[in-house]
Amino acid sequence: MLSIGQRIRQVREQKSMSQGDIERSTGMLRAYISRVEHGHTVPSLESLERFAAALGIPLYQLFSYTNGPEQDAAVPATEQEKEDERYLLLLKSPIHNMEHANRELLLNLARRLAGE
Repeated sequence: MLSIGQRIRQVREQKSMSQGDIERSTGMLRAYISRVEHGHTVPSLESLERFAAALGIPLYQLFSYTNGPEQDAAVPATEQEKEDERYLLLLKSPIHNMEHANRELLLNLARRLAGE
């Protein structure tokens, strides 16, 4: 299974985009983008939204993990995927407003559930 950073890099490369392209589109520093792609930093939901917008994909596709070429083309969202994306967006504000320690605890739990 790919990490979120690896998935961002995979989509970016499939679209023949450079980290500089993402930097220009999002305003995020190239060093930060590199740290995310190499797994040294876990991006916030806001950053993930910015990555998805720069890559021209819906947010949920950053969580569609694959190692094969079947993910090359954007796949129309099913109703369940659209609902999942709406749910993730609803979590944005409460997670953003959490104390740092609680946010880290939640992220660690999510990593363990994801098997990383």
